[in-house]
Amino acid sequence: MSFNDRFHEISTEVRNWGRWGDDDRLGTLNLLTDEAVAHAASTIRSGRRVPMAIDLSPNGPQIGSIPGRVNPLRAMNYINNPDLGDPDGNAMVPHFNDDHVVMGLQAATHWDALGHVSYAGSLYNGVPADTVTALGGSTVLGIENVRTLVGRGVLLDVAAMRGVDQLPGGHEITSDELDETAAWAGVEMRPGDIVLIRTGRIRSFKDGGGLSYIMGPAGDASNPGPGIDACRWFHRNDVAAVADDVLTFEVFPGPEPENMLAVHCLAIVDMGLTTGQIWDLEALSVACAEEGRHTFFLAANPEPFVGGCGAPVSPVAVF
Repeated sequence: MSFNDRFHEISTEVRNWGRWGDDDRLGTLNLLTDEAVAHAASTIRSGRRVPMAIDLSPNGPQIGSIPGRVNPLRAMNYINNPDLGDPDGNAMVPHFNDDHVVMGLQAATHWDALGHVSYAGSLYNGVPADTVTALGGSTVLGIENVRTLVGRGVLLDVAAMRGVDQLPGGHEITSDELDETAAWAGVEMRPGDIVLIRTGRIRSFKDGGGLSYIMGPAGDASNPGPGIDACRWFHRNDVAAVADDVLTFEVFPGPEPENMLAVHCLAIVDMGLTTGQIWDLEALSVACAEEGRHTFFLAANPEPFVGGCGAPVSPVAVF
């Protein structure tokens, strides 16, 4: 079977258009029901917290390979400004510091909105691709639709399961490998789980910066990550959202470079699956090993930029 035939077969199998109504704007996040979140909260035992966001700084992973995704550029508006008088700074009067930032909304640790990807003229749920405009951004499927994103997090530590620090570039994570990793971790999947997939690739960024992150240890600009078969697994297990520690989210360039980034089409457009990238899962991997479990409460609300095709997030796992 050709790649295109496999793609269309999987597309038909996993497509969620109309599943939660013709006007649905949340996709698989509908699976984060009150019951699912209450169960997630019941997993908190020790209160140990593990953050997963990389620093927002000019030294981020963006090196210009994706036009417009600039690393955060922060500047001061004013320094020790005497808004309330006292220009000499001698009185008990507050002086204020204020700053602003310019950045790509997907420059660092982030969630992609359902308006991030279209193919064949459509976004998720059949929303026309032309609803994304220069002025309004994603006018229908913007990230502001996601007001909360909390639930049971599941770390599928594929790298640890394979006994390596980092999966090699081009390693395609399949449904079978996700099943194998869940069994290795002793995890029984539940509808509404938020899945985090660790490849170890973030180590290249932490050790060598943005170019090392993109090129990887082999220097070949290939990334490990889920392949199109993994979308079947996400659908079969009713995953609410999924994030990983690579720049592209999926295997890159993939088995057929002319069809690269096909997982974006299947996951975001067909499934309505919220996906995240550039998560630092290294400390979480250590914590899961020490805690003896790979499930936890996850708080990962995106910033509600109206019309945003993605948004930064500062996720925290709580054990």
